[in-house]
Amino acid sequence: MQRRFHRYFELDQLETSVKQELTAGVTTFVTMAYIIIVNPKILETAGIPFGPSMVATILSAFFGTLAMGLYAKRPFAIAPYMGENTFVAFTVVNVMGYSWQTALGAIFISGVLFTLLTILKARAWLADAIPESLKIGFAVGIGLFLTFIGLNATGIVRLGVEGAPVHVGNFHQPSVLLAVLGFLLIATLLIKRVNGAILIGILTITLLSFVFGIVPLPEEWVSLPPDIRPILFKLDVAGALSWGFFSVVLTVFVMAFLDTLGTLLGLAYRANLLDERGNLPDIEKPMLCDALATTVASLLGTTTSGAYIESATGIEAGGRSGLTAVVTALLFLSALFFAPFFT
Repeated sequence: MQRRFHRYFELDQLETSVKQELTAGVTTFVTMAYIIIVNPKILETAGIPFGPSMVATILSAFFGTLAMGLYAKRPFAIAPYMGENTFVAFTVVNVMGYSWQTALGAIFISGVLFTLLTILKARAWLADAIPESLKIGFAVGIGLFLTFIGLNATGIVRLGVEGAPVHVGNFHQPSVLLAVLGFLLIATLLIKRVNGAILIGILTITLLSFVFGIVPLPEEWVSLPPDIRPILFKLDVAGALSWGFFSVVLTVFVMAFLDTLGTLLGLAYRANLLDERGNLPDIEKPMLCDALATTVASLLGTTTSGAYIESATGIEAGGRSGLTAVVTALLFLSALFFAPFFT
């Protein structure tokens, strides 16, 4: 049984272990768990109720990531994209005046188109045609983007100052000092080549934030998940097929197409999964997973889903096989019953 398990996930071939994959899966989940709250909060401005939206977000991440692990066998996690949810909530609904049901119809159409293009291998052909130097650039870009997200989220840098795109944050705030400590701790552990360095750093800083009262402890930890029925299967495909809505469908399609392509190639390069020609073998498999994840996400009541750049943290922690994604998927599913902790 153990031998079949190792063979299925190609652990020996990828020079990894179950322990390493478990650590990587937990690391990926911890770094992207924010989507459980942030995605519903953004979509709430479009009229989608928070509780059902949170369940849809979790189930979408679970389905897509599990498919990525079991079918594509890659260490990439899938969840609703941040850029697309903002576009739907603030532009399509609040500015253009369309309903969120019609917006979900556009996402469903784009998911079906993704699936057809993947089956026809058009997306794989385009990915293989991209020069290796650009694929390396994707990996570098992902790293820089993650760095900027982390610096801004922790308050080390801030946005929106007149005359400058960013400025240094307030280092008198305990949360900022704790973030700097976390960065130094993770950097030190990585230099020392400690297994699970990123996860150890995240958990240590999280614990310290509770101890010093920077983040309050939840009053309750476990509860039944909210009812998803108010948004389940509520998409309006017919409305999305109208000629006046074509520009929205096209925008959603192009945004997701480029997001997925760049993320998959960048992550694959970082995980050393590219072949000698700089291509990701069987790339149509992870592409099919994200295409189906987008289709399912629209049915559940949330926005475009695809491979997440935060998967790079799991890869940095040693994740190389689909087992990493399976662990992340199961943790997302368990989050259904820990909503009070995340909120």
